Amino acid sequence: MDKPELIIDGKRLDGRMPDQLRPIKITSNPIRNAAGSAYIEWGNNKILAAIYGPREALPKHTGNLNRAVVKCRYTMAPFSSIEEHGRPGMNRRAIEISKVTKEVFENVILLDLFPGNEISIFVEVLQSDGGTRAAGITCAAVALAASGIPMRDMPYAVSAGKVGETIILDMNKIEDNYSDADMPVAINPRTKEVTLLQMDGALSRSQVTTALTMIEKAGETITKIQREALLRPYEKVSSKYEASI
Repeated sequence: MDKPELIIDGKRLDGRMPDQLRPIKITSNPIRNAAGSAYIEWGNNKILAAIYGPREALPKHTGNLNRAVVKCRYTMAPFSSIEEHGRPGMNRRAIEISKVTKEVFENVILLDLFPGNEISIFVEVLQSDGGTRAAGITCAAVALAASGIPMRDMPYAVSAGKVGETIILDMNKIEDNYSDADMPVAINPRTKEVTLLQMDGALSRSQVTTALTMIEKAGETITKIQREALLRPYEKVSSKYEASI
């Protein structure tokens, strides 16, 4: 199959400019039996995240007497994608994304407060259209904040890539498949600490700098959406209370 032209007259196939995010919508606490949860629609991605714990680490040998352990499971629903790399279950890709997601949150959760316990993070992709690891991390961060588990920061994640010599932000599935490079990044917005940086393909030093600048600017929008998702349920309660007075 011939490689499609991904940028035409300065615009991408979905009409976005190179530095433009897809629409993002986040809902907090849609799952009532979880300690915290969130649902995200990021472009055509639809993802649920749920948090359980802190609770006693089981099996006991997996625990740590000095701190909590983080367990993460990223999976794709059988109907989420028809392409090979979207195969459901704990395949190699799912194991790798589970690992990097776990490491992102090990850097922000105050694990020392919960010795001998485990905190479980579940990310379930219901519909996939590229960038699910970034959307999953962004969603899980809201779920963790909704759970009340103390964190140093609430991370966000987004990818940037390269089409020809043009750096683009937040690639969808077709861009992910046919771009010349893909770089998913997770950042703690308060400290600007990078907690995830992976790369598929090649970017020059200046292109990495351009991509990171683009990602940090997009992070301002993503962080605002995360915070609004957490505040929305309380605003509804406040409005109902004021209406009853």
